[in-house]
Amino acid sequence: MQFIKTTLCFAILLAAVLSVHSQVVMDLYDGEVPNSKSFAMEETSATDDNGITRVSGVTIPTLTAYFPTNDVVNTGKAVIICPGGGYGILAISHEGHDVAKLLASNGVAAFVLKYRLPKDEIMIDKRIGPLQDAQRAIQLVREKASEWGIDENQIGVAGFSAGGHLASTLSTHFSKAVIDNPKHTSLRPDFSLLLYPVISMQNGITHGGSRQNLLGANPSEADVNRFSNELQVTPDTPPAFLVHAEDDTAVPIANSEAYVAALKAHSIAAKLITYPKGGHGFGLHNKTTSDKWADHFLEWLMGI
Repeated sequence: MQFIKTTLCFAILLAAVLSVHSQVVMDLYDGEVPNSKSFAMEETSATDDNGITRVSGVTIPTLTAYFPTNDVVNTGKAVIICPGGGYGILAISHEGHDVAKLLASNGVAAFVLKYRLPKDEIMIDKRIGPLQDAQRAIQLVREKASEWGIDENQIGVAGFSAGGHLASTLSTHFSKAVIDNPKHTSLRPDFSLLLYPVISMQNGITHGGSRQNLLGANPSEADVNRFSNELQVTPDTPPAFLVHAEDDTAVPIANSEAYVAALKAHSIAAKLITYPKGGHGFGLHNKTTSDKWADHFLEWLMGI
């Protein structure tokens, strides 16, 4: 009886939170975080003069859920958002929470993934650490879909920069679980949104910092190919919407172009929005243009 009362109280509290703030933070794992070493690392968060918050030292990954409030129509769609930061930090505000708020205001449930950054000190195998958290995120959202008013077949992933590499890795490596999956829940996203993404680990196209943080200073050819996601596309890879500026010197637009070409070679729907200028890391707002990529994405999303 006490359990029922506690559960009921939690449900009432959750409903109240959603109606007012539309935001809930939850631990990604119920118990022990997989692939972890015992190492004292402090999570830090710093906000610069531009209002951009960067998080590092994550050892306890979380999901922050933004559900559509009562004043908008719930589309039943959901997006798991992976902020960027070169696999060294998480630009969690403008490439995470700001995007989630916009999606929720348009009837799309959004989940900001605060994932572990690959570090040998805290991980047994740092190459798969971020992917484990991404797979767990989609597993959790899909298993809770009916409870949260989400269509289990309309759950996608978004990623910015190195978060785009993680999102595209989730979109191409879903057939092999790197987490426990006792219910055999599908780990495949139904669509992906990739903003100035790191796609490839190949020399001449990759972002060097992201590759080194994920794979080490001298990765094997097998690892480079394994995590070059343009090489991992199959007919089962989900459709994708990509955004990239042509003058991006940090992550060349060739990354997005290679992924789109691979998708189209397998007859998978893909749309790439390009801007002549904007550089890297502009988040929702490319200040060089009045065009809003998010408007195009929402139109595309409602049509798939």
